[in-house]
Amino acid sequence: MSRNLALSKPSSIFSRISPSPKLLPLDLHPFPDHESNNPHDIHSPTFNPESFYTSLLDRSTCKKHLNQIHSQTIVTGLHSNGFIVTKLIHTASNLGDIPYARQVFDEFPDPYVFLWNAIIRGYSRQNMFNEAIGLYTRMQDAGVGPDRFTMPHVLKSCGGAAAFEVGRAVHAQIFRRGFESDVFVQNGLVAVYAKCGRVGNARNVFEGLGDHKTIVSWTSIISAYAQNGQPIEALNFFKKMRSYGLQVDWITLVSGISAYADIEDLGQGKSLHSCVIKMGLEAEPDLRIALITLYAKCGNVMVAKALFDEMETCNVIMWNTMISGFAKNGCCGEAISVFQRMLTKKAKPDSVTICSTILACAQLGSLQEARKMGDYIDKSEYKADVFVNSALIDMYAKCGSVELARKVFDQTKTKDIVVWSSMTVGYGLHGKAHEAISLFSMMKQAGVSPNDVTFIGLLTACNHAGLVEEGWRIFNSMKDYKIEPRHQHYACVVDLLGRAGCLDRAYDFIKKMPIKPGVSIWGALLSASRIYRHVELGEYSAQHLFSLDPYNTGHYVQLSNLYASVRMWSGVARIRVLMKEKGLAKDMGCSMIELDGKLQVFRMGDKSHPKSDEIFKEHKRLDARLKEAGLVADTESALHDLSYEDKEESICNHSERLAIVYGLMSTPCGTTLRITKNLRACVNCHAAIKLISRLENREIVVRDANRFHHFKNGECSCGDYW
Repeated sequence: MSRNLALSKPSSIFSRISPSPKLLPLDLHPFPDHESNNPHDIHSPTFNPESFYTSLLDRSTCKKHLNQIHSQTIVTGLHSNGFIVTKLIHTASNLGDIPYARQVFDEFPDPYVFLWNAIIRGYSRQNMFNEAIGLYTRMQDAGVGPDRFTMPHVLKSCGGAAAFEVGRAVHAQIFRRGFESDVFVQNGLVAVYAKCGRVGNARNVFEGLGDHKTIVSWTSIISAYAQNGQPIEALNFFKKMRSYGLQVDWITLVSGISAYADIEDLGQGKSLHSCVIKMGLEAEPDLRIALITLYAKCGNVMVAKALFDEMETCNVIMWNTMISGFAKNGCCGEAISVFQRMLTKKAKPDSVTICSTILACAQLGSLQEARKMGDYIDKSEYKADVFVNSALIDMYAKCGSVELARKVFDQTKTKDIVVWSSMTVGYGLHGKAHEAISLFSMMKQAGVSPNDVTFIGLLTACNHAGLVEEGWRIFNSMKDYKIEPRHQHYACVVDLLGRAGCLDRAYDFIKKMPIKPGVSIWGALLSASRIYRHVELGEYSAQHLFSLDPYNTGHYVQLSNLYASVRMWSGVARIRVLMKEKGLAKDMGCSMIELDGKLQVFRMGDKSHPKSDEIFKEHKRLDARLKEAGLVADTESALHDLSYEDKEESICNHSERLAIVYGLMSTPCGTTLRITKNLRACVNCHAAIKLISRLENREIVVRDANRFHHFKNGECSCGDYW
């Protein structure tokens, strides 16, 4: 019992109210100056006190009214009228004054079932579930048996950690008292079991209703499946209900739309959107949230935004839906803009809002936006939130600053496994294997057991640093913690062995795996085959990839790169034809640099930038300096059978080179340049950027498709191993 209200008897309410009949609200005074036949006239022979006070209470809008009406019942001696007292309790509860309602209840001698129902209902409607259950227990102790109106409010109050046990006990009492055939009560049982995640129990109760199912029954079972991660079953019941010709209500539509959102079926979701419009329910907040979620999850974020913008007022769930929708669809800048708009509207974000916005900052890769988010959290109530700090660590690591990630980690007082794992993965992303392994030792000393994510971070770190035997030992130690390796762990090991040139060992490892290898495992072997020009193994890996993931452009490009590296131009041509037949096009290389809060985007040979003439002029000057310093282009890595000069020119015009040149032109000497590229950095650009960092005395941080590279003084953090 979270409060004493449910068991203790408060002091008399007579000491708190005035019995004065003055200032009765709503112009309905029981003491007129003349006789009449008005039933609201106390001197009339037709006067009906219950009707009179019910009318007053129905029109009450504040606690002052309630006090005045209550005082009249005391003056007129009607404070012991059960009907009027029940109405008083209902009105006080509806006005949100539960303590007042409770005092009225406790002053009534020997309350019967209607009064018990009224006070239990009051606590239940105010979400004071422990108190409602406590009163239900006290009601039974007093020898008052519940009726069919008691049970739904008791069932609604079955919550918390012991919800299932309490619900099952109430279910037994329902059976004993003969309410098992009452549809109203049984619908409440379905909702209780759904809330506890016991959809099997919910379905048993639902099926037990036979031909007596109502729209509420169907809505309850559909919601049960939808809320417990079984959208297909929810939709099966939804379709079955409609086949019986039952008219859906807004609650059913929310569950149906949510289920279609979960399976990302936009077509069927749109059909329910049409129903919403036809029924005139577009303004219903829960339906609007469901529709925004549907369009956002299905990638149609602009329609989701249009629905969102139509709302005059938005609750935090709507803001969260829009922010997470943009973030999960790669519209990171828009997600951050919605968060900033939310703050200007004085809407209060919750932890879900914060974590979704942090995710958007992490995906954007903007350290400037990451710092802004970090500063906001430092001044907010979420500064000590473990989940928020875990997300911050991940954000800073993905935005290129493993140092800021470590700072947040060190400042987090309560470190759970998620915090430790986030920092480990951050080190892995930056190839800092020794730091990751050292952190792992600290974690064990702190008595925190690792989870599967911890080992992904460790294996990734070893992979990027080329620590083959250390990574192998770490992988084999997973069994010591009773952690079953998942597909991602196996892919890390294949990549670890393959990058180190142990191709035969990697292939043997795949053959002995207890799980069927998937796309990431064959992809790792194909990548290694390309690096070490092992055509036979590369072709074998590619065959599996084309079968498993036939429309992924990257697999075809990898095999084409392999053929090009050994001058098998006929193979390159064959892959080109195959891609054309499937309607595939090679992903265009794209690099971004953030300057003064704005992202500048460059593509290979791109001359669309307003300063392109200056950029290419400076690029030519820098290229000459690189050649003077001894840089020689590795034309063997070019993909096409071109002349040496054409190959060299295409390599030098790669997008990251243009982004770096623009950064050098636009920032003061010594400023760190931060570049994000959508593809893996090529060997030529990697060598060139190392030399640029020395010639220009700059630190250059490049985030490519695989990892971070920190270039400084002519060296790269990856040790030329990536």
